[in-house]
Amino acid sequence: MERTRLKIDGMTCNHCVKSVTKSLTAVPGVISADVNLAKAHAEVEHDGSIVPAMLIAAVHSEGYDAKAMV
Repeated sequence: MERTRLKIDGMTCNHCVKSVTKSLTAVPGVISADVNLAKAHAEVEHDGSIVPAMLIAAVHSEGYDAKAMV
């Protein structure tokens, strides 16, 4: 199991958090996603088949900007 942290810009409410969480957990290979509105980031647990670009694309599909945190 691996973890990727994403910085997410544009979230303003709990509905945003739910949308991003749903989009991230829909990516095949994602085990869980913990999206934090106050910190504007997500921590995603996934298998080894996932690359950050896949997670970023899922966030972008909901209308938010994202980038991988190192």
